[in-house]
Amino acid sequence: MLSKDCGGFTSVDMETAMIMTSVLALLTLALAFANGGNDISKGIATLVGSGVANFRRAVIWGALGTVAGGICAAFAAQKLVKTFSGNGLLTSFPEGPGFLMAVSMGAIGWILFASRTGLPVSTTHSIAGALCGAGLVAAGFGGVKWMALGSKIALPLAASPLIALGLMWAVFPLVRICFSGLNRYCVCVEKHDVALQPSCSAAAMAGTAPVVVVGQTRDCSASPSVISRLNLMDSLHWASAGAASFARGLNDTPKILALGIASSALAGVSDIGFYIMVAVAMGIGSMIAGLRVTETLARKVTPMNTTEGFAANLITSLLVGAASRFGMPVSTTHVSSGAIIGIGLHSGGKHIRWKTVADMLLAWIVTLPAAALLAALLYWLLK
Repeated sequence: MLSKDCGGFTSVDMETAMIMTSVLALLTLALAFANGGNDISKGIATLVGSGVANFRRAVIWGALGTVAGGICAAFAAQKLVKTFSGNGLLTSFPEGPGFLMAVSMGAIGWILFASRTGLPVSTTHSIAGALCGAGLVAAGFGGVKWMALGSKIALPLAASPLIALGLMWAVFPLVRICFSGLNRYCVCVEKHDVALQPSCSAAAMAGTAPVVVVGQTRDCSASPSVISRLNLMDSLHWASAGAASFARGLNDTPKILALGIASSALAGVSDIGFYIMVAVAMGIGSMIAGLRVTETLARKVTPMNTTEGFAANLITSLLVGAASRFGMPVSTTHVSSGAIIGIGLHSGGKHIRWKTVADMLLAWIVTLPAAALLAALLYWLLK
């Protein structure tokens, strides 16, 4: 005979609810993994495209920045959690974990498909579309706050790539004037001959030792004694890529975590602990599955040099970081892509591969309805 608790649920009901809650928490981490595989490219593509780093080093650097930003989101970007938990977009929130499971699976399905085909799509778009699709099945057309969807989601997402492109067009000449001269200087580690004086009275012996030298890039490149070199402009480019990856983690982690925060509480995981878990899952996804989309943004949109890449990352990190601070759900995909397209427009657009840009735009347009359809179908099946 099944026992019942005070709320009228059987022990089987409670066991099923706990299983579904655990599955929801795992799906949230799976969504973070998928996000890492698709979105890592937005911070590091310029490093690869400009020849500053190879894919492996760039992905490791971007993953570290993403994890750091995701952890800091626990303290600086909590406004985004409310919007993407469903309460900000739906008139009423369906009970039970099945709704958020459908939302998570709908977003995951589309992001994994896009990553497999090398298309940079928006996790923000995917989650918002999945919320709306499952919300329509749960409560009909009136169950979605369409005005909130337009003002909180659609408007920032549509405006952000245009703002990034405009800023790139306006700011790059200033960046080029201020920073291009740094390409003439580098920091080198050179092997120099030195005299080694023993502590005893024996005669001095000749040897070699590494010496750090700051000088002209042409001198550093021509010297046969150079062990390793680092261009000063390249150093700033590395820093800007790290900042863009940090801003991406800061903006995306709360959106993903919002879907599973209730399940983490039931499982006894603290909010900060769940932030760390989501951030680490994003980092692992970046390391394992981040190459394909990175190649699209790095080499298939437009050629770029290190100064142009630095400017694009600078604009991306500033826009996405500010949006995270004020709870605006912009897409790092759109911001970074807009800045990279702005690079090509500076040369008159003759080097832009417009077919790739058209494929990206089509993926952006399809993302919201595709994720909505997947989530709607999954929630209908789960009901």
